[in-house]
Order: sequence, then structure tokens, then C-alpha cells
Amino acid sequence: MFGRRKKNSSARDGGEAEQVVDSIGTDQDQDVAETGADTPRRVNLPPAPRPDGPWDITEVPGDGTEGRVDLGGILVPGVEGMELRVEVAGDAIVAATVVLHDSAVQLQAFAAPKKEGIWGEVREEIASGITQQGGIVDEVEGPLGWELRAQVPVPLPDGQTGAQLVRFVGVDGPRWFLRGVISGQGAVRPEAAGLLEGIFRETVVVRGDGPMAPRDPIVLKLPNDAQMVPDGVQTTQEQEGSRFSGGMGQLERGPEITEVR
Repeated sequence: MFGRRKKNSSARDGGEAEQVVDSIGTDQDQDVAETGADTPRRVNLPPAPRPDGPWDITEVPGDGTEGRVDLGGILVPGVEGMELRVEVAGDAIVAATVVLHDSAVQLQAFAAPKKEGIWGEVREEIASGITQQGGIVDEVEGPLGWELRAQVPVPLPDGQTGAQLVRFVGVDGPRWFLRGVISGQGAVRPEAAGLLEGIFRETVVVRGDGPMAPRDPIVLKLPNDAQMVPDGVQTTQEQEGSRFSGGMGQLERGPEITEVR
């Protein structure tokens, strides 16, 4: 069953993930101008091997939908007890968030150059945006490869500013890039992160053969059997920012679906 979820969901169902995703937006062109030639750019690096996924649609048996939710541009593994939400920019669905217990992972796929990976450069852009907001970022090699572990400034109900721990993970594939944002307990406790990391690894990307500009979001769709259940009107907070840096600022909140498995 799919239903609309309110944005102000509590932390126990992964609502904090949405707050972090909405709170980061930076201007990529400004970042490049400020860093200049003093900061080495990670470009022209081929995609690293992916022996454990995530997968391209050509690398899985059949149509890849067995045990996965078909969102068009990505196929998301189904896990017992999970909720699946989608986020929109304008009329297009551009991201999916899996909420599992008190953790969440947002999944978003982008087009990428044919022979170059972009995750290294994207990490620099995300880190720059967070530090400009007063956050703290560490680049570490984790279970999914190189990732960012960040303390992101977030507003508190009393008007003060707090910090939320978030993990930014990413993998380059053939002409695509898959980014994940892990929040909640999965960002701080390894035992809580295992299932979310498994979901990221088992996600299948369906880029398609059509021409796409590098870094354009791969548009998603609702499953054919999705049933929308109205549950109030979603509010939107638009922010300035590049369409990719962190993948946050460009997301305009709209209708969501939730699948309970």
C-alpha cells in the first residue's frame, strides 16, 4: 500500500533524513571560483570496479525487478518493514528514500560521462557546501568505498542550531552515478547501517540509452500498482543551489508515496 507521508515525520521513522536533504544547497560555480587552482579537482578518473554493486541493468538477470520496487530509473530492493518515499522536483520524481526503523537512506541517480567517474569531484563539492554552512566533514574509506561523514547544521525547535550526523556515499557506474545519503542511527551505528548499505549495493540503475547531460538526474516513476492515499498537503522550502552539489538544494518537496513491506 502506498500512502502520502507528511514532511514533519518524527526521527524514529527517518524524518531527519528529509530535513538534512532539504537543508543543504550550495552554488557550484561559486565554489569553483573560490577554490580556484589551489584545490586539485578529481577529474578524468575512470569508474572504480563494482564487484558488490550497485548494479547496472545489464548486469542483473532478467529485467532486474525480482525482489525490487520498480521506480523506472532505479530498482530498489524490498526489505521487510521498510517504507519507500519519493521526492519530486517540479513534475519529475528524482529521488527515493528508504526508511527502515530509525534510519533512512536517500537514493538518487544521475547521468555521468561515458569514461569518467564523478564521485571524487562531487565529494569535494558536498564537503565545501557543508563547511561553508559551519558543518564538519571527514572523508573516510567505508564499507561502500570513499564517503563523507558529516556533522550538518540543522535548526532546532527552540531556534538554536544543532548538528545532525549524515553519511554521503556514492558509486560511479557505466554512464551513471548513484548517490546515497544515510541518516538516523545508520549514520552513527555500524550495526544499524548494514541493511541500508545492503539496499544501496543491491539497487539497480536503469539509465537508458538516450542522450543526457552529465549530472542530470535520472527521472523516476511511480510503480504501476502504486495507490496514493491523500494525507495533507506537503510544504516546500525552496533553496538556491546548484542542481547537483550534494543533490539537495534543487529538490522541491511534493507528494510522497510510502510502501510498507
